[in-house]
Amino acid sequence: MGAVAINRKRTEDSMNFNQQSPSQSSNKKRRFSFGITSPDSNKPSSSSRISRYPDAKAPLRREIHAPSRASLRYGPPKPRPIDHYKKRAFDALRFFTKEKEVIDLGDEELEVVVDCDLEEEEEEKDVVEPPPPPPPPPSSSMLDSMSLVSQEKASTDAASSLAAYKKLLESAERRNPKLEALGFEILFNEKKLSQLRLSRPKPLEKPLKKVPDEPFIPLTEEEKDEVYRAFSGKNRRKVLVTHANSNIDITGEVLQCLTPSAWLNDEVINVYLELLKERETREPKKYLKCHFFNTFFYKKLVSDSGYNYKAVRRWTTQRKLGYALIDCDMIFVPIHRGVHWTLAVINNRDRKFLYLDSLNGVDSKILNALAKYLTDEAKEKSGKDIDVSSWDMEFVEDLPQQQNGYDCGMFMLKYIDFFSRGLGLYFSQEHMPYFRLRTAKEILRLCAD
Repeated sequence: MGAVAINRKRTEDSMNFNQQSPSQSSNKKRRFSFGITSPDSNKPSSSSRISRYPDAKAPLRREIHAPSRASLRYGPPKPRPIDHYKKRAFDALRFFTKEKEVIDLGDEELEVVVDCDLEEEEEEKDVVEPPPPPPPPPSSSMLDSMSLVSQEKASTDAASSLAAYKKLLESAERRNPKLEALGFEILFNEKKLSQLRLSRPKPLEKPLKKVPDEPFIPLTEEEKDEVYRAFSGKNRRKVLVTHANSNIDITGEVLQCLTPSAWLNDEVINVYLELLKERETREPKKYLKCHFFNTFFYKKLVSDSGYNYKAVRRWTTQRKLGYALIDCDMIFVPIHRGVHWTLAVINNRDRKFLYLDSLNGVDSKILNALAKYLTDEAKEKSGKDIDVSSWDMEFVEDLPQQQNGYDCGMFMLKYIDFFSRGLGLYFSQEHMPYFRLRTAKEILRLCAD
């Protein structure tokens, strides 16, 4: 290693040492050392060799410490230790790897190290360096080791897969007898089931009942206009029709209950029931023999004080009706339960009591009261004792049901209408608007179709 030059006096003369005369430079001793000194540095070198190189310049950049605001405010900077400058010199020398030459400048104690290959390095900078050579191919020993590793791995994988396959094959062989037994049982049961199906008697196909057209005859345009005129506001106080036998007046205001979304009232229900009775009288062979109680009958029979036959005993005299109740096929009793209409039926033909509610309600108290009433009525009017304990009490569930809160009265009237025809209940909620218009038309003409 060469010695590191230490400049103890940093002056302007040290930066221009090539321009000074030897006499002037001899008075001040300056020493610069960069790199490795040659053993022949004390010998004077020829002028021709010195002329080959440019003037020596200081390779290290000098730091000019000019005063700054920080130094003015906080004072001059503290001097750094000598180790700091040694470290910077070593950092600059670590990039010089080639051989160095030291040139003696005569009597001056200044040693300058010049790189003999500076020009060559500058020329090399302009030349593009070729890419690094590819790595050498692996040797035969390396290939042999790699092949051995791959062969060992392949053999291990093959052995593991073979072991797994053997386990799977063994489990499948163990299941084969069970699968064969299950397959035999399946075939046996299928044959047995097919034989049972063949031996089973075929059910008799019930003929579909044809729904008659009479309950659904559409209204003509003339009939619709008549109903709409009756619904108009100018006829609210006008008496549209009067039923003579029941002495009930139907005004425009009363008929308004048949408009959409309205609740039916007692006058309309009672008049329509009277029209159904008159229809039966006109064509007794076409309709069942029925009796239609009005909406006040059950209120009299079962009041707040309880069951009271005497309150309705005179309602069904032979002179008033012309027939006995026990001779009728069906007896219809409208039930008003505050804001809801239901129907009770005494079915003498089938010997049962029915209760129909468009909301599927159940009330055994109503049917028990009607059973007691029938016993008292038969004994009072005909002198017969009827044992109704063997009669069925049925709360009909399979019936058309309302889908809103205002069509219960129309459902009750249509239960009565279809039963009196001897028909099933072949209607639904979608028919209610038509039934309202048809009922209004029949009341205005005082004739049930």
